[in-house]
Amino acid sequence: MRIGIEAQRIFRPHKHGMDIVALEVLRELQQLPSEHEFVVFVKDDEDHTCLTDSANMQIVKVPGKTYVDWEQIALPKAAKKAGIDLLHCTSNTAPVGVKWPLVITLHDIIYLEKLAFTGTAYQNFGNVYRRFNVPAVVRKAQKIITVSAYEQARIVAKLQLPADKVKVVYNGLNDKFKTYDNEALNEFRKQQPNLPSNFILSLGNQAPKKNMKGSIKAYLQYRTQCEQPLPLVLVECTEAFLTDTLKEFGALGDREHFVLTGYLPHAQLPLLYNLCSFYIYPSFRESFGIPILEAQACGVPVITSNTSSMPEVAGGAARLINPEKIQEMAAAMTELTNNKDERDKLVALGFENARKFTWRNTALQTLEVYNEILQ
Repeated sequence: MRIGIEAQRIFRPHKHGMDIVALEVLRELQQLPSEHEFVVFVKDDEDHTCLTDSANMQIVKVPGKTYVDWEQIALPKAAKKAGIDLLHCTSNTAPVGVKWPLVITLHDIIYLEKLAFTGTAYQNFGNVYRRFNVPAVVRKAQKIITVSAYEQARIVAKLQLPADKVKVVYNGLNDKFKTYDNEALNEFRKQQPNLPSNFILSLGNQAPKKNMKGSIKAYLQYRTQCEQPLPLVLVECTEAFLTDTLKEFGALGDREHFVLTGYLPHAQLPLLYNLCSFYIYPSFRESFGIPILEAQACGVPVITSNTSSMPEVAGGAARLINPEKIQEMAAAMTELTNNKDERDKLVALGFENARKFTWRNTALQTLEVYNEILQ
């Protein structure tokens, strides 16, 4: 059988969550024994070598001006031309007029729960589009894949779907997320000369759900109550966002305690994790939370939220906080700065938890979904 897989954005140079998940699963599917052929539909972009043709996988570049016309017009035309038997759309949405058996990976339904125009124009448009598209296409899908038991329950309740239509397939963890020797870490430091010798790491983006503003506010409070506070390294935070946030909190004088790295390629993140003292991930809402596992696999203590899927993914191996309570987050940062025994305990538990998640398992379970529908 010929299985079509939508992976529109995997060639873009600055990949984020859903792009990385799709790419990792596709790489594993290339390695698995299967009687199926895979046809992967992508939009051309700079990183066109991240996935290449193989004996069982063909990459088809599909032109399109916008996300919507690519998905609703160009993708169905390309799929028809390729002669597929099943279509898997990997990033929440799908063509409304799809004529094949359909699988959708529905990572989350945050945009159906609350529509707030506080993100970028691109994020706001995407949320509006999903709000109209998702309720329509999930009815047509033979199977919906989601990434946590928490999200499965939310999808079933919100969209009033049978529970057995929504299958939980956990995300995995790339083998690159591990501990590295000093030689590799020192080489990375040469590429990032502004990194402090010891620091707290916050990896996210400026989307409101990531709670970057809360991280900054908690860090400012932490500095007032910790005798030897560490600097905070922020990934994907712009200078304008940091300046505006510090101005809002009356703390422009504290700018020197923050380090901004900008966007870092996914391949460099394991080295950054290895260098930090601990990692904070206080999102308001996540469907999974891969960075929790990435940090744990790199031997880093994690502070994360006690909401949505994050306790499920953290597996009892992280310090859980209420992301709405700034003092609680600041207190956790102070404790991990001062308490080596607690850091060591979280590191040991984190290694054990991270080992449970592999992209190979994700791909195998995805293949099971295809086989179930095609049979």
